[in-house]
Amino acid sequence: MAPIPLLTPYKMGRFHLSHRIVLAPLTRQRSFGNVPQPHAILYYSQRASKGGLLIAEATGVSDTAQGYPNTPGIWTKEQVEAWRPIVDAVHKKGGIFFCQIWHVGRVSNYTFQPNGQAPISCTDKPIVSKVRANGVDVLRFSPPRRLATEEILLIVNDFRIAAKNAIEAGFDGVEIHGAHGYLIDQFLKDQINDRTDQYGGSMENRCRFALEIVQAVVDEIGADRVGIRLSPYTAGDSDPDALGLYMVNSLNKFGISYCHMVEPSMAKEGEKVETPHSLLPMRKAFKGTFIAARGYNKEEGNKAVSSGYADLVAYGRLFLANPDLPQRFELDAPLNNYNSSTFYTPDPVVGYTDYPFLC
Repeated sequence: MAPIPLLTPYKMGRFHLSHRIVLAPLTRQRSFGNVPQPHAILYYSQRASKGGLLIAEATGVSDTAQGYPNTPGIWTKEQVEAWRPIVDAVHKKGGIFFCQIWHVGRVSNYTFQPNGQAPISCTDKPIVSKVRANGVDVLRFSPPRRLATEEILLIVNDFRIAAKNAIEAGFDGVEIHGAHGYLIDQFLKDQINDRTDQYGGSMENRCRFALEIVQAVVDEIGADRVGIRLSPYTAGDSDPDALGLYMVNSLNKFGISYCHMVEPSMAKEGEKVETPHSLLPMRKAFKGTFIAARGYNKEEGNKAVSSGYADLVAYGRLFLANPDLPQRFELDAPLNNYNSSTFYTPDPVVGYTDYPFLC
């Protein structure tokens, strides 16, 4: 039998992966008081495999980085120490573990901010409230405060310190969260970023903040320990193809380990699914490891790897509901269904560590 493409080994810089199936970063909201909890030890170790890459849930870089209840941080000593046994458990099973470092920017409200202050962003334009993926919770956002030019380097430094802390906690590397409408993405997108200083206007200026963060993190922990997640096709840009290409070409100068790209949304035309955009030009331009994400199943993941469209494929909801996902793919076993109503509940077991294994 021909080998299953997703289950073939791969060398990602210094890391030897035994398969191409990556645990995508998934916010689970079970880190009380922004401190990772012992129940995360079981959650992540369940999904760890020898030579498998896991990316931890979005983890705040500072006390202004928060926008959701019970999300973890990595800016205090207590948080670093709380992450350590979680990372150790993944390593004990032979897994490779990156920490996704994050600032939500304007995707927040006064209740999450120190002293009830306004969230910070590249802009003072507010965003409208929206319903979460579970169809129940409503997210409410407060009008943001536009960062002064001289404040921006302080935020860059927060990412640098967070990366340093992640390595101190034992992580193998960090993924800079530059996607999904959060702070870095707010700077990148021309329909959000309305600045008139060196961080706004031209594409080069809008990408400056992201690239300064990459530079700071690379200088702190080394390029081979750094990845970034980008989603050029979400959250409002007039030319996402050009933006994505500019970013990957700029990232090549740093020699970072990987670029983790989110697929554009699929438009349905009757029975036919059309994707007017493609990550392929970015994949061809980027010189490091290329990870693709967004709703892949086994067949699509195998095709992405075998065709050279991606080196690795990140799985979110499927991996959430199937802690032994690589084994299930190998055996072509049926998959557990995920329960979206428990994605963001604070329960330390239900919808978190109680999804069954094959055996």
